[in-house]
Amino acid sequence: MNVIENMLQWINDLPGSDTAYGPAIYKSIAVLLAILIIWFLLKAVLQRMGRRFLRYPFFQENAQVLAAFRIAVRYSLAVVAGTYIARLFGLALLEKIFQGVMIVMLASPAKDVLVAALTYLEKNVAERTDNKVDDIIFDLLNRFAGAILYVTAIVMALDIIGINVMPFIAGAGVAGIAIGFAAKDTLSNLIAGVLLIIDRPFEVGDRIEVWSAPAGSASWGDVVDIGLRATKIRTTDNIVIIIPNNEIMKRDIVNYTIISSSIRVRVNIGVSYDADIRQAKDIIIAVARQMDWIEETPAPKVVVRNFSDSSVDLQLRVWIRNARQRMATISFVIDHVKAAFDQAGIEIPYPKRDIQVRYVASAQPPDTHAPLKNPSGT
Repeated sequence: MNVIENMLQWINDLPGSDTAYGPAIYKSIAVLLAILIIWFLLKAVLQRMGRRFLRYPFFQENAQVLAAFRIAVRYSLAVVAGTYIARLFGLALLEKIFQGVMIVMLASPAKDVLVAALTYLEKNVAERTDNKVDDIIFDLLNRFAGAILYVTAIVMALDIIGINVMPFIAGAGVAGIAIGFAAKDTLSNLIAGVLLIIDRPFEVGDRIEVWSAPAGSASWGDVVDIGLRATKIRTTDNIVIIIPNNEIMKRDIVNYTIISSSIRVRVNIGVSYDADIRQAKDIIIAVARQMDWIEETPAPKVVVRNFSDSSVDLQLRVWIRNARQRMATISFVIDHVKAAFDQAGIEIPYPKRDIQVRYVASAQPPDTHAPLKNPSGT
């Protein structure tokens, strides 16, 4: 304290100190010199600390974090010096403007640190998980982190300066309502995209049913991308279908792989009423066991579902390890069951109709030569 008091006294004894702004000028020069000395000292300390921090993988991969920290320290010292000098000259408005500008400038190094942290977490945390949704969340944060920081800094700077930001916020709200009505479909898709990320009815890589596939093409496919506006699904025909998220949220979502990749496949097979049902069941199960991708537990089984007009309807129920082999399973069973039934003499019936044509002869043919009678009776 005595050193500071002696320094202030020495400044007051300098030439020109008896003028209005003399002491303030000398004090400003002293503050600038002190800040400069402090900066050189802190710079040396930060360089030494930086060499130690470079031992850690995070700082090795993100050297810009240390640079951003040095920039933040330099800006902070500038805020301290500028604020003190403005107070010396009684410039309250300039002090507030200076602080507001510094806050906006501090948003730049803060953004660099935040983006580096998010990138590091995405690489070392998200990529180690099987869940693909966290990748999408990190991508959204990387896109909007800078904008959020800058908007927050600008609002804080305007508040420090003394500008009432409420009219701007209210105006932005009215403009947002107008934009919302004009782009309600786009906003609806964006909201649906956020709900898809939160609710997670499917993830990237899941196989789901596609209700909007072109006629005659595959009706299911794998999710390749979940965006804010739309979801991309690649069908088994290698066709990418882009479906707006709003449409997805309106429909029932059939996900074949959300729990596990194993599913049960049902194959309907009809046999004639004259066929041996037990023999037909054994043949179907034997064909099913020829596939090396089925699950042994639960074992394949065949049930009688119905008695239709021309056949006894059987159904094979078999579990397979990979849901993506569903159609291959159905094709294999139908192909090989047909050959096995032909060899065993079991008929696969088809609708038949017996048509009988009957000719009925009249007892007495009409006399075509008989004279017509007069309506009067004569």
